[in-house]
Amino acid sequence: MLRRLLLTLASLCLAMNVAFAQGKPVLTVYTYSSFAGKYGPGKTVKERFEATCACELNWVTAEDAGSLVGRLRLEGNDTKADVVVGLDMNLAAEAKSLNLFAPHGADVKDLSLPISWEDDTFIPFDWGFYAFVYDADKLPNPPKSLKELVENPNGPKVVLQDPRTSAPGLGLLLWMQKVYGDKAGEAWARLKPRIVTFTKGWSEAYGLFLKGEADMVMSYTTSPAYHISAEKKNNYKAASFTEGHYLHVELAGMTRTSEQPELAKKFMAFVLSEPFQSAMPEGNWMMPAKNPAPGLPASFRDLIQPQKALLFTPEEVQQNRRAFTDAWLNATAR
Repeated sequence: MLRRLLLTLASLCLAMNVAFAQGKPVLTVYTYSSFAGKYGPGKTVKERFEATCACELNWVTAEDAGSLVGRLRLEGNDTKADVVVGLDMNLAAEAKSLNLFAPHGADVKDLSLPISWEDDTFIPFDWGFYAFVYDADKLPNPPKSLKELVENPNGPKVVLQDPRTSAPGLGLLLWMQKVYGDKAGEAWARLKPRIVTFTKGWSEAYGLFLKGEADMVMSYTTSPAYHISAEKKNNYKAASFTEGHYLHVELAGMTRTSEQPELAKKFMAFVLSEPFQSAMPEGNWMMPAKNPAPGLPASFRDLIQPQKALLFTPEEVQQNRRAFTDAWLNATAR
């Protein structure tokens, strides 16, 4: 009888525990695949947030920032996203126009960005400058400006990303516009003979570069930090350009349709906290939006520091993106 009673009690406790676990609120967070992937910071972020919330964080992935916006546009008010992590500042106005995001309510003071931040819809979670990365053992004298890269007919071969499908690709499109203005189409035509290919995304382009298919690849000033930290290699560098570098800022936002609005607000505040921000430098290989108290990792200390941030406002990007893309297509498709 006692044995049966103990077994019954044990079964009841197990059932209660299962019911409790199943009853945890679930926060659904949309992000891009590399953020939540094997080598991204997603696992760390999930563990650290779940330790504070008595909830479950569920990542739902799309290929990149553009894909996230596309998915949200298709889903509309039926979206399952409570929070979106990984929007690109260049797509911020387009994302806002979907009318799916609520005010974040987070404290955005004391950020480490090279620009001021006052947006009440999105918060930045990391940032970096776009740059051309090269192997110093193979290219000892890289171009010192975007114009030198573009206009030297004997300059290095480059592998780039498609601006219609890739954040770095769009970044270079805007960088070219900042430097060349209405002459950007002519600049693309001059560079075209040395463009190996336009890839759909960053990973494919960087992989081709590492295989020796090109002398330089469109990437980030922070990319060499990965090689320094993970591979103990110091030969990969980012070229410093005299005109300045185009700024890349990644954003998070919470949806107004969220079924977990309080949990979503808690996550938005968590994004700018030490546990999240400390996972960015050597997790997402970007600069944190708010420097962790211990400072940046050693792998970040010798990276180039652009003195001028080039940037269009999100509204300017939304208004001119089609025209800029058409100019690029006309110049490179011939």
